[in-house]
Amino acid sequence: MNISAIQKLVGSYPVAQLKQAEEALLNEVTLPIEVEGEDEGEQLTHVLAAIWITEHMEQEQLDFRTALRAYTKKVRESIQ
Repeated sequence: MNISAIQKLVGSYPVAQLKQAEEALLNEVTLPIEVEGEDEGEQLTHVLAAIWITEHMEQEQLDFRTALRAYTKKVRESIQ
């Protein structure tokens, strides 16, 4: 997970475009937006994180850093 790549997605694309990228990755077709990552798995991780963070920012009126911390906490808890 590359925080810089996630931040770039959050700052550059609305949720609708991020979801289109998610769908493209799942269907193994050409991405409609530029997503950093060494492979499709890493790109999907970045897109899913950007979707979650963007939606959380909008719902809770949070800045990127606070929403990112909430996301990383959620990920840590899911793997424990």
